[in-house]
Amino acid sequence: MAQQQQSTLYAVQNYGKRLFSFIRGRVKNDEDAEDILQDVWYQLSSIIDTEPIEQLSAWLYRVSRNKIVDRNRKKLPQSLEDLAFEDEDGEMIFPEALLSDSMNPETEMENAFFREAFFAALSELPEKQRDVFVKNELEDMTLQQIAGQTGDSIKTIISRKRYAVAHLRERLQNLYNEL
Repeated sequence: MAQQQQSTLYAVQNYGKRLFSFIRGRVKNDEDAEDILQDVWYQLSSIIDTEPIEQLSAWLYRVSRNKIVDRNRKKLPQSLEDLAFEDEDGEMIFPEALLSDSMNPETEMENAFFREAFFAALSELPEKQRDVFVKNELEDMTLQQIAGQTGDSIKTIISRKRYAVAHLRERLQNLYNEL
């Protein structure tokens, strides 16, 4: 028990600020970042034996990414149409993994891989494009509301969204083809 407390204390002291910065860069405010960080520390403290964790920093960042994805997923009212793509004939195409009733380890791993690839591609965007995309697609703000909030013209906001979508489509096309 004492070793567990030392391990947790060591992690908080050595990774706390960097982990908070990592999380804060991926959520919309400090409160969400603090909540996620607290969840990460709780998960670490609930592990009885931390000996099997070979790279503590990698484990902490992985748990943080998963917590961020979980939080974003809870906020998203996902409809099946949002996950579909149009083919050249204008027909909606759904990835087979999304239509499967059974969640097995393979589909869970594919979904986790897709989420990780999506958020990696999203993090590559310039900040203003990423903000417009996240606010519109993940936070359900209208483009007009975003323009009002940022003070930019609606045409600028539309352009940023278009560039963001084009980048994400390009980066995720191979992954989409594989699924």
